[in-house]
Amino acid sequence: MMATQNPENIHQVRMLRKDVGVALVTAIALLLGWLLGQQVLSRSQTFQAQDTPFRMAFPYRWTQADTFQDVVVKMENPLTDSTYKTNVTVETRLLDPQNAPTLQTLLDRRVEQRQGLTAYHYLSDRDAAVDAEKAKEFQYAYAVQPIDEARRQSLPVVVQAREIIIVTQDRSYYITLAAPADSFAAASAQFDQMLATAKVK
Repeated sequence: MMATQNPENIHQVRMLRKDVGVALVTAIALLLGWLLGQQVLSRSQTFQAQDTPFRMAFPYRWTQADTFQDVVVKMENPLTDSTYKTNVTVETRLLDPQNAPTLQTLLDRRVEQRQGLTAYHYLSDRDAAVDAEKAKEFQYAYAVQPIDEARRQSLPVVVQAREIIIVTQDRSYYITLAAPADSFAAASAQFDQMLATAKVK
């Protein structure tokens, strides 16, 4: 007596093959999309200051922001998922080589200046290095109102910042990352990559 195959079992085997094929194609598409995204994110643009030796690479999609501050450059990430955009600001000051302040003095002055920020809260400080130069880093938090216009709904944003202070032979540099607190960890990791490319002499 010959065994007959159940049509339902044959249908299930055929559907299983199709399902595996669809899953495989989807997985490959997702992988290619991720690789393309990583390639775009890893691309960078290098900013070179005109009047100072300062140079640093920024992520490719970041744009230069307008500011009324006296800065070398301010770059921001337009893709930040917040009304306040993650940004990096670079400032520099000329120093008298014969009477240059110490890093600790500059840090103390900066901490005092930052106390004027709304809801300012000091977090920490530590020794650091940039371009083989000794530096000081301190972290703090504050609040901003990104859209301060009548009848426009906009909640205040808690911002977390990392500020790097560097002293060279004749200049001091202040490199500051400021990001919404809920995206600070990722922004801080990206900031470390930028600092690794910084040149201050």
